[in-house]
Amino acid sequence: MWKKLETASPGESVPLARALEQIPWNADGLIPVIAQQYDTGEVLMLAWMNAPALKETLVKGRVCYWSRSRGQLWRKGEASGQIQELREMRFDCDGDTLLLLVDQTGPACHTGRRGCFYNLVQGDKLTVDKAVLIDPKILYGE
Repeated sequence: MWKKLETASPGESVPLARALEQIPWNADGLIPVIAQQYDTGEVLMLAWMNAPALKETLVKGRVCYWSRSRGQLWRKGEASGQIQELREMRFDCDGDTLLLLVDQTGPACHTGRRGCFYNLVQGDKLTVDKAVLIDPKILYGE
């Protein structure tokens, strides 16, 4: 199916259920997900989804991921209040990566920064180029 879509014209479609059945999950049953702010294009984070997280996200419109470190579903913002509302979901050309266009409330990163990509390579240095918006101790009540 994914190969067929490579030559499809704009407006051609396949049933979503069929696409979901043909996701090439990795060995752990996961697919990588890039979250991007829908109105600014800012790349916020990379995370992972399993089938239940993907289904919940589609049904509820609030983004749910799979936490590899905790081994459980992770509803973005359940601890911090910094939720992601789904605006649009896209698959890449071979169906093995998702792009979510989201409306992110506040910081997306557990460090309290807007996004996770704040370490900028500059020649022979790695420079932090984004400020903490909310202290993680406040975000997570530590």
